[in-house]
Amino acid sequence: MWMIAAIGSAVFAGLTAILAKCGIRKTNSDVATALRTIVVLLFSILMVFLVGSQGAIEQISAKSWVFLVLSGLATGASWICCFRALSLGDVNKVAPIDKSSTVLSVLLAILIFREHNNLIIKLIGTAMIGTGTFLMIERKNGGNESGDSKWFGYAILSAVFAALTSVLAKAGISGVESNLATAIRTVVILMMAWLIVFARGEGKLVREVDRKELLFIGFSGLATGASWLCYYYAIQNGSLSVVIPIDKMSILVTVLFSWIFLKEKLSLKVAAGLVLMCAGTLAMAVWA
Repeated sequence: MWMIAAIGSAVFAGLTAILAKCGIRKTNSDVATALRTIVVLLFSILMVFLVGSQGAIEQISAKSWVFLVLSGLATGASWICCFRALSLGDVNKVAPIDKSSTVLSVLLAILIFREHNNLIIKLIGTAMIGTGTFLMIERKNGGNESGDSKWFGYAILSAVFAALTSVLAKAGISGVESNLATAIRTVVILMMAWLIVFARGEGKLVREVDRKELLFIGFSGLATGASWLCYYYAIQNGSLSVVIPIDKMSILVTVLFSWIFLKEKLSLKVAAGLVLMCAGTLAMAVWA
């Protein structure tokens, strides 16, 4: 079941990216993220009451509370560092470093949770996923290169915090119903998302959101909520070093939908990277 949940997480995450892209053509991305997180929280709370786990909140240990909050803070910190890095450096240099969080997450899972079974397969699969990820980074024109070397540090921190998010969440949901854990973590992310909006003086842009784009943002939030619920069920019941690569295969869904519906071209380099990522993930899912 946890393997199915991990696949579900990837599918919904892939849909999230497409729906989000349709919802931020005119809307500020920070505002869209904050609005989408509201939908995610409402969806998470609904799921908590549907499964009847709301009463279990009093049974959550102090240790689990700490790790769940830290996981939410790590997600927010990753966003802040990523945006800061992009504001200082060229996106073509920042993106590959930020994407390396997948590899970092798997390695941390192996080291911290001692998921050493079929270690060679996991390491080979991780190397394939990492190589495939770098191949999928397309060079874009018009990068914002300020010459400030600080972008590198922020990009590294973005990847580290993104990797820590999964590890902290895994530690935090031990003994906690996964839907309830998702709701608690989403509250923290929601607070950070709106903090970013108001800290950057973007609060006034909320009233200017296009209604059509607001609808796409809402659907994107539902897809995100479904993805998170599947993801946290998967990491609670399965191997983190296997769940993470499967979850990251959401890019396959995203590329497929963007090719069909958005008519985006798929270069040979991107296709090769995608095949390599799929092969690495399949190897880990079947043999690891």
